[in-house]
Amino acid sequence: MKYLMFVCSDAEPDTDTADEPDIDVWVRENDEAGRRVRGAVLAPASTATTVRVRGGDLLVTDGPFAETKEVILGFDLLECADLDEAIEVARTHPMARGGRLEIRPFADFEQ
Repeated sequence: MKYLMFVCSDAEPDTDTADEPDIDVWVRENDEAGRRVRGAVLAPASTATTVRVRGGDLLVTDGPFAETKEVILGFDLLECADLDEAIEVARTHPMARGGRLEIRPFADFEQ
C-alpha cells in the first residue's frame, strides 16, 4: 500500500538531547528495503505560490495561504504492507523527534 509521508516542522520539538538518527542512513535503509519509493526536500515556504479560483477569478498569492508556525519541509512516498509498517518507518525518521510526520494513504477509488 502506498502512503505519502509529509515531513513537517513543529513548534514543539522533542527536548531529548540524545543524538538524532542520521537521515542518510534512514534513506539508504528504507530505499534498500523498498519501503521508500521517492522523497524530496522542498524549497522554503516563502517560495510557495497559492492558486485559487473564486467566482471564476484566478487568485494567485505569494507564500502559503495560511499563516502557521509548522510548514511542510519535504515528503517521502512509502510502499508498506500496512499502516503499522508505515508508522514504524516514520518512527525511525529523524524528523519524528525534531518535527512531525503526517502519513496519508493514497485514496483507492477502485473500491
